[in-house]
Amino acid sequence: MLISIIKLIVDAIAVLLGGALLLRFWMQAIRVRPPSSVAQFTFQLSDWLVRPLRRIVPGVGGYDWASLIGAFLIVLAATSVLFLAGWPAPAVLLAACQRFLEWILYGFMALLVIEAIFSWVNPHAPLAPFVRALNEPLLRPIRRVVPLVGNLDLSLLVAIILLQIALLLLGVAFTGH
Repeated sequence: MLISIIKLIVDAIAVLLGGALLLRFWMQAIRVRPPSSVAQFTFQLSDWLVRPLRRIVPGVGGYDWASLIGAFLIVLAATSVLFLAGWPAPAVLLAACQRFLEWILYGFMALLVIEAIFSWVNPHAPLAPFVRALNEPLLRPIRRVVPLVGNLDLSLLVAIILLQIALLLLGVAFTGH
């Protein structure tokens, strides 16, 4: 019971930090300039880890590798709680790799859901163009294949289904079933 409570608290903090680091990586990778409120939140939450990592891992190929590695380190730290449950180190490392990939897929799904909500509730919301820009690299190839149906863009739905399939395949790859 105590391990479950500790895991819950650690995971809540880790998801916030890891999500900010993954968002920071993605914004820089696709060259999207965030609104000042998002930038301030993301950078203040993650600078304590990214700045020291940049001394060790510089940005190469136009990517902010320090943010991505920082996100993995956060996942690894959160997954290390499994040591308290008696898991061996290789199993913890494997679980951290799986969780890291899951966080990336869930992050993309969250962005797609946020875009869908904006399109229904307030397409002219200040953050709507930013979220659309974050999703565009995912949706562009799907939009080439999936046509509009009665002026309805189904690419968001198709992308979420494809991400869910990726999650299922990831589970099979890591667990074997």
